[in-house]
Amino acid sequence: MDEAELREKVKKAYGEAARGVGSSAAGCSSSACACTDPITANLYSDAEAAGLPAKALEASLGCGNPTALAQLSPGETVLDLGSGGGIDVLLSARRVGPRGKAYGLDMTDEMLELARENQRRAGVINAEFLKGEIENIPLPDDSVDVIISNCVIDLSADKARVMAEAFRVLRPGGRFAVSDIVVRGAVPAEIQRSVELWMGCLAGALEESEYRAQLGLAGFEAVEIEPTRIYTADDARRVLASSGMDAEKIAALVDGKFMSAFVRARKPIVAWGAERPQGARSR
Repeated sequence: MDEAELREKVKKAYGEAARGVGSSAAGCSSSACACTDPITANLYSDAEAAGLPAKALEASLGCGNPTALAQLSPGETVLDLGSGGGIDVLLSARRVGPRGKAYGLDMTDEMLELARENQRRAGVINAEFLKGEIENIPLPDDSVDVIISNCVIDLSADKARVMAEAFRVLRPGGRFAVSDIVVRGAVPAEIQRSVELWMGCLAGALEESEYRAQLGLAGFEAVEIEPTRIYTADDARRVLASSGMDAEKIAALVDGKFMSAFVRARKPIVAWGAERPQGARSR
């Protein structure tokens, strides 16, 4: 599958998911994200959910809660890559307060429409939803303090470009703080593809050491990968039971190998005129 074909598949899947919000199939799409948890369940506390539109919660297709872990401060500017129905943007806007700003970036018209509706219902004024691709962020260099994302980078066919773009738009000293699906250790390629279809990771999740390496090549430092949920053989059996796959065989091979993780990194504070890392570009 080439990059353009993958992008269209992702747009179609998440468009269907957005249209399904509010119906009996809310939050479920055969190809967007797993309808059967453990991936998407119980990511947000009651306190976080309070005051948010129900559709913002229903549209959450993430694998973590980056806003709870990113340590956002009042006055900061935050960008959510692949913002979907907007839940993490709305939570970020709360945390950064009226002097701060939260941007959401998404390429799917239906999700952008839903996110803007949720913003209106929540009465949040310090947020803005932008249309675009995470491989080509429509913001200037050095313009945001924090990049967040919730189980979206794994959907990109060009993760190196995503990381280079994140580095470009972050201010010196800015933070990369995302939730994503990460593979720990070797998994047979055929089995990994099967499990990634279950998880909705159409382009393939990165192995932990590869994730670290790609962030380093983009120019980031202080890379940390913290598991937040490690998926077990029982998780795989439960979800794959009706998939037509050999659930028992796959469960044994993937036990403990796939995880939701919180990935942290920092853009260095560099002297004026220092060269940009390879792959970064200026706007």
